[in-house]
Amino acid sequence: MVSVRVDVQVQATIDVPVETVAAFAGDPSRAPEWYANIRSVNWQTDPPVALGSRMDFVARFLGRRLAYTYEVVELEPGRRLVMRTADGAFPMETTYTWTEAGSGSTLMTLRNRGNPVGFTRVAAPMMEIAMRRATSKDLARLKALLESEDPIR
Repeated sequence: MVSVRVDVQVQATIDVPVETVAAFAGDPSRAPEWYANIRSVNWQTDPPVALGSRMDFVARFLGRRLAYTYEVVELEPGRRLVMRTADGAFPMETTYTWTEAGSGSTLMTLRNRGNPVGFTRVAAPMMEIAMRRATSKDLARLKALLESEDPIR
């Protein structure tokens, strides 16, 4: 990515071991369960997630339907997952990291960064605020889901 105009990073401590959080959050098929804006995920490649995996996502953000394809560009199982898209008006990179936070807890960091093009470039400051709000809520939803009694159904 050349020039990053939007860069949002949020964190949450989840009272569940790293391997459980990474297995759940790092499975793109589970994204609609904890991301409010993601409507569907369809694999172009066979699961499970691996370097080079490609998935089609459909989301709603700021009242608009977004369809894009993510490709896994970095993967350290149980530690880090980086997905990137060059599609649409907002090419973006999403990074998940998971680190032990003591007592069987996990610090999960979720970072979205990109360089809006076209009309979205003008809206970048508003998009960054909206993305921070949405990703904070998504991590809170993930935390609640994983800390519930039966998170992996």
